[in-house]
Amino acid sequence: MDALEIIKLIKESKKITNSKTFLYGKLDKIDFCDVEFIGNESFGVIIGDLEKTKRVLQEYSDYIDKFHIEVLSRNSAIPLADLTKYNARIEPGVTIRDMVEIGNNSVIMMGAIINIGAVVGEGTMIDMNVVVGGRAMIGKNCHIGAGTVLAGVIEPPSADPVIVGDNVLIGANAVVLEGVKIGKNSVVAAGAVVTKAVPENSVAAGIPAKVIKVIDDKTRSKTQIVNDLREL
Repeated sequence: MDALEIIKLIKESKKITNSKTFLYGKLDKIDFCDVEFIGNESFGVIIGDLEKTKRVLQEYSDYIDKFHIEVLSRNSAIPLADLTKYNARIEPGVTIRDMVEIGNNSVIMMGAIINIGAVVGEGTMIDMNVVVGGRAMIGKNCHIGAGTVLAGVIEPPSADPVIVGDNVLIGANAVVLEGVKIGKNSVVAAGAVVTKAVPENSVAAGIPAKVIKVIDDKTRSKTQIVNDLREL
């Protein structure tokens, strides 16, 4: 997505304070038509915008004996993605914002965070606790190692996003700065900080990362992508 498009979307969106409210009382006397309610005549949960929930609590206070509110977000502009729309393996504990593209047979591991406008190609694995920043683009059949950060760029809107080509392997805890392009079939070593473009078929390592060699058969054997891990 274009940065200005995202900025406009956030600016114009209705900000919502998401909440869950547990309540007990004579709930059969309450009209829950403006909120999402799950429960029975004596106990239930209201899920949704706190502003609407508070109106119900105030209007029907005579019928509510006790309630407890859990605030899940504050003035949130963009909801989380509906995970059912992705034909991918997405493990528990993942956070994916709306307006994210995830290709078929991708794998998103526990603790990963993927921000608005990001693209994950087919068959790519996003390992544990990876941060994929806004508008970052990752190609097909990649492996992004645990704890890696691909910097996001929504502001300044003139900045270019991170672009990772097809068949790239990035080791654990690497950092790729905004605007950097990593060419296809390349390898970025664990812990590297990538500040400049990495050519295709190259191995980059260090802080800041530098190209240390061209991909050879030995490197390919050590960085093989296993398709069986990506089957649904």
